[in-house]
Amino acid sequence: MSTIGFLACDTTLPGAGERRGDAFEHDLMMTAIEPALADAGLTLKVIDWEAPLEAFEGVDLVMLGTAWNYQDKAEAFLAKLDALEARGIIVCNSAEVVRWNITKTYLRELATHGAATIPTRWLDKVSAAEAEAAMDAFGCDRLVVKRQVGAGAMGQEMLTRGEVPAGWQFDHPAMLQPFLPAIASEGELSFIFIEGELSHVLRKLPAKGDYRIQSLYGGQESVHAPSPEEASAAAAIIAALPFAAPLYARIDMLRMEDGALAVMESELIEPYLYPEQGPELGARLARAVQRKCAT
Repeated sequence: MSTIGFLACDTTLPGAGERRGDAFEHDLMMTAIEPALADAGLTLKVIDWEAPLEAFEGVDLVMLGTAWNYQDKAEAFLAKLDALEARGIIVCNSAEVVRWNITKTYLRELATHGAATIPTRWLDKVSAAEAEAAMDAFGCDRLVVKRQVGAGAMGQEMLTRGEVPAGWQFDHPAMLQPFLPAIASEGELSFIFIEGELSHVLRKLPAKGDYRIQSLYGGQESVHAPSPEEASAAAAIIAALPFAAPLYARIDMLRMEDGALAVMESELIEPYLYPEQGPELGARLARAVQRKCAT
């Protein structure tokens, strides 16, 4: 019987102190995958990714799970994944995939392979003047500034033309994008793939008066039945990846003003996979993990 590790962190693990406001998503993932893995003859072991290597003794495969503090400890996180692979443990998604995905400049590479992406400026840091210049270049009045290495909208800022204080500065390597109104009207569409096959799709809408769709900020999710064109647009992003389709992927897309869907993020590290909108997710993942352990 194979043992499957599910990586978590100190703020998503139950009983480990003060939990994140979205730690309930960790619990929902456990409810979805633990019985499915057991049905497939697999044992689940939840492990803090920062635990000593000895904690991984006997583990055959690890999923990166809810290691949701990795962005502030990126080098240590990558070193741990390398160490696990060196011990012969299958890491999903692999250190190679994580290295490619950890900095959002991967979107530039996707664009060179024909993926539809949102217009973006990439800067090491951002001043008020540079933010206003980006609005001019994009022809927009609102700008979203994100960290190049980040997750869950942490540190993200929305700027409005004429309202940026003269001394404002964003001190992280940044990506600047025009605000797209579709986030509040249609919402973001998230396509969940397991080994390159579409599992389920959901629509994520922000709380009234906000633009962030994460549950931490009051975002709401609902099942979405994609049109063939929408499913094809998401599959094109998977096809554009510079490696074989990984165990899991979440492709987040938003409609541009011309009506086309563009990729916002290709979440390949530790995305929440929304099992409540995809009741077959646990079984799909279990079958895929079983195949990987058998190779």
